[in-house]
Amino acid sequence: MRQACRRFLVSGKVQGVWFRESTRQVATRLGLNGSASNLPDGRVEVVAVGAGKDIDRLCAWLRHGPAMARVDEVVEETIDDPGLSGFSTVYGARQQ
Repeated sequence: MRQACRRFLVSGKVQGVWFRESTRQVATRLGLNGSASNLPDGRVEVVAVGAGKDIDRLCAWLRHGPAMARVDEVVEETIDDPGLSGFSTVYGARQQ
């Protein structure tokens, strides 16, 4: 089965509220590969690779995030698979 790959930019109060780690936990439960990164402008970038239905579930979760977060906007785009293995949290943008 062909895997989907999507990139999400999440805006709001999404740094300093366990957003990246919570995203990693949800994505891991869904069997997704990818990463969650803090960006210098205060957003979080999430890259998810896996079954489209599981990425849809992650997207639904990203729209509210963990309890202490306030999500204002989620921008989504389809991207080429960057070849990530597992799901990691990193500070700063993912290397292109």
